[in-house]
Amino acid sequence: MKKKKLNKNYGTLFWITGLSGSGKTTIAKKIYSRIKKDYGPTIIISGDEIRKIFSLKGYTYDDRLKIVKKYCLLAKHITKNKVNLIISVIGMMDVLRSWNRKNIKNYIEIYIDSSIKYLKNINKKKLYTNLKESVVGVNVNPEFPKNPDIKINNNFKKNTKHLSDILYKKIKEKFSY
Repeated sequence: MKKKKLNKNYGTLFWITGLSGSGKTTIAKKIYSRIKKDYGPTIIISGDEIRKIFSLKGYTYDDRLKIVKKYCLLAKHITKNKVNLIISVIGMMDVLRSWNRKNIKNYIEIYIDSSIKYLKNINKKKLYTNLKESVVGVNVNPEFPKNPDIKINNNFKKNTKHLSDILYKKIKEKFSY
């Protein structure tokens, strides 16, 4: 397998996407120190944190599209300045992932695949029962990634440390400077 060459003049966007409760943010936190060590200056942030910092409201498809487009623009700015960004975000919109691929020099799309049925059963964030806002996978249709660079199946039979080790190994196998 031929590695994809990353451009040394830009940071890399590690776009970690998946349904709510799939383990995106936990896995992102577990790969952060290794990414920073091997790829250089790195920022980590979740979609929930950005929403909170900027008081971003709205959960319909259109609201989410506008908000996540801002995340994409922020990611482009950060990576343009030779800083890596690990972002964990639902971001289940083909148009935004396509925009990232076209506009961000070093873009790695990582999909954490988890069954919506299982996520509803474990309901970690209580999102799937108390539907105060629109939830992707319940009343907002997700646009699942068709060709992510890396796909990790989280069926919750392995711990997130193990999943993050698998993810990091795949990153190292597929991408280099």
